[in-house]
Amino acid sequence: METSSQPQPGPIRVSIVDDDEGIRTSLSQLLGSCGDFACVSAHPHGRSACAEIPKIKPDVVLMDINLGSMDGIECVARLKAAAPELQIVMLTVYEETEKIYPALEAGAAGYLLKRTSSEELFDAIRQVHRGESPMSGPIARKVVQFFQRKGEDAAVLDQLTPKEYQVLDHLARGFLYKEIAQEMSITLETVRTHIRSIYQKLQVNTRTDAVLKWLGKR
Repeated sequence: METSSQPQPGPIRVSIVDDDEGIRTSLSQLLGSCGDFACVSAHPHGRSACAEIPKIKPDVVLMDINLGSMDGIECVARLKAAAPELQIVMLTVYEETEKIYPALEAGAAGYLLKRTSSEELFDAIRQVHRGESPMSGPIARKVVQFFQRKGEDAAVLDQLTPKEYQVLDHLARGFLYKEIAQEMSITLETVRTHIRSIYQKLQVNTRTDAVLKWLGKR
């Protein structure tokens, strides 16, 4: 009887990035308990992750957000720039919109909450390895709501003047008020006037909400 000479697929190789040693250990042990996965590295901060993961070349990276000096969102962006083929899933306690969208924009393929069950985590790793985008239920609902608002938000953004567009774009890129004034060669008070007008037109009260509407248009 002939046997197939094709190699059997191996386990999905996973790297962990989390500043909590207990969580790194628990995740590593959890992955090791299932033959479908192999934990190939665990990193306590973004610096070591950015230096080592592109060399290790795991199939999937589980990434926390709160990593200290370099947060997980910045780490995702750097890893995707160095290794675009990496599949990264955020695994975090944060479910605020101001964390979700920047993480996805940085290149994360999925977003899970740490309260996710082990079976759901296993399924999510398999999904992202297949090219899908797994998300915890509450996160998925927020993303759907975000895109449902995009059309409405785009129409509202069309009310902004060209100068207000510039100010909002600088806000989205993280500029401080005084830096916006310098970049646009206007006074600090003029920046504040533009921002008050932007908030009124967008019907928002915070910088985060204004930026999210801007990101939705783009």
